[in-house]
Amino acid sequence: MAAQGASYDHIIVGGGSAGCVLAARLSEDPARRVLLIEAGGKDSNILFHLPAGFAKMTKGIASWGWSTVPQKHLKNRVLWYTQAKVIGGGSSINAQIYTRGNALDYDGWAQAGCTGWSFREIVKYFRKSEDNEVYDNDWHGKGGPLGVSQPRGALPICEAFIHAAEQYGIPRNDDLSAPDPTGFGFYQLTQRNVRRSSTAVAYLRPAMNRPNLTVMMTEMVGRIVVQGNRATGVEIKRGGGTEIISGGEVIVTSGAIGSPRLLMLSGIGPGDHLTSAGIQPVHDLPGVGSNLQDHLDLCVLSECTGDHSYDKYGKPAWAALAGLRYLLTRTGPAASSLFETGGFWKADPDAPAPDIQFHFGLGTGIEAGIAKLKNGGITLNAAHVRPRSRGTVRLASADPAVAPLIDPNYFADSYDREMALRALRIARDILSQDALKPFLMAERLPGPERSSEEDVFDYVCGMAKTQHHPACSCAMGQGKMAVVSPQLKLHGLDGLRVADSSVMPFVVSSNTNAATIMIAEKCADMIKGAS
Repeated sequence: MAAQGASYDHIIVGGGSAGCVLAARLSEDPARRVLLIEAGGKDSNILFHLPAGFAKMTKGIASWGWSTVPQKHLKNRVLWYTQAKVIGGGSSINAQIYTRGNALDYDGWAQAGCTGWSFREIVKYFRKSEDNEVYDNDWHGKGGPLGVSQPRGALPICEAFIHAAEQYGIPRNDDLSAPDPTGFGFYQLTQRNVRRSSTAVAYLRPAMNRPNLTVMMTEMVGRIVVQGNRATGVEIKRGGGTEIISGGEVIVTSGAIGSPRLLMLSGIGPGDHLTSAGIQPVHDLPGVGSNLQDHLDLCVLSECTGDHSYDKYGKPAWAALAGLRYLLTRTGPAASSLFETGGFWKADPDAPAPDIQFHFGLGTGIEAGIAKLKNGGITLNAAHVRPRSRGTVRLASADPAVAPLIDPNYFADSYDREMALRALRIARDILSQDALKPFLMAERLPGPERSSEEDVFDYVCGMAKTQHHPACSCAMGQGKMAVVSPQLKLHGLDGLRVADSSVMPFVVSSNTNAATIMIAEKCADMIKGAS
């Protein structure tokens, strides 16, 4: 709890993947007084720590409960949009897949005006964060806070899946976090000792006893306080009233939806929109909440010939046995993140680097909105990870309790639709290879009866889901629509930074958690003057 009238050197708003990193790193200096504020609660439920707990997370546990606006290019479908509301944020509820994208992603940031963010310049922050149980080389590190491990819950069908990809023509790759991750293999996972290694566990928990670090949970920040040309603190809701906490610098780390939402609630954003939402503009910054990018997952579901996946463990008796096995041996279904194999390939042969990513799921109905087969099966997710479509985050009301208007604007660019449908065709072809014939009986969804592009698109509109990778809504850069500088300082206001996935100028071509941690590591060093 913050002391009444207390003042801090740094107020960090959002205790997610980035916020926990910054709180831990900045409080390493005992002269810095650091406050971390998180709207969610503790990660005390065992599901946050079991690798397989991910299966419960996308269905509402520790989530804000938000959805998208109707997606006009997906026949007005409204998609469930999981955003974490718990200490550790996305790193506490994700599938623990550790990937970084391609080195060209970060070089593209630098070429777009984000000086200091090329792969050569940021790879040291990936290495700094890692405690990798396998690799220690020019792009992987050991001894860092974040556990990065090999899967422990893989089944024989996983190796068959990788072999099927090879039969299709995709090479094997044993390091899917290498500068060029092209190929299929086993993903490394953010785990240590077969338990989730969230940033709450890996970074924040070891720092909690520092006298200069205060952590507030279940506290809602209503707005950032701005006086003149400077952010001077935050206002929190408490006991039917409000309390202002002042600080030397406010760092917003509330994610690609939460960060622009908080800025706009504070009067920082597109002036016309703020006025229409009933908010007096404090600082007209048109890029806030614009440029939203996300990866859209399409999936194939196939029925197994036998007990080759973890579907049966959805039944209470089998789930209890899985839990007991995990407690005794740290093996079995509960030790699995359920998505442990996959990889990267090209839908567009002219793309400079892989533009599609696959995740092979050891079951069906794992995530919210995805069908569950009556008999055991598997799910293969395919996503176009270099989208051209751009969406928005906007306010529906000046009331912080009202959900924001989330519009990823999927398939607004027809190129994205074309590449996504190609990715789905590749997924179907991989699952039809000989290596998987002993394991898979037949494709059930979309199903062989859906062969025309129109039929497949109808299926996509009903089953597509977010890959949980929103980014870029407070983009870093120097142009008119840029929100923060390469030092992550908000353009036009002093004392305010943003440091999370929202600052990416372009979404990385993979899962976003590792890149978000890297952003926070680099931000901490910039604040401390180390780079």
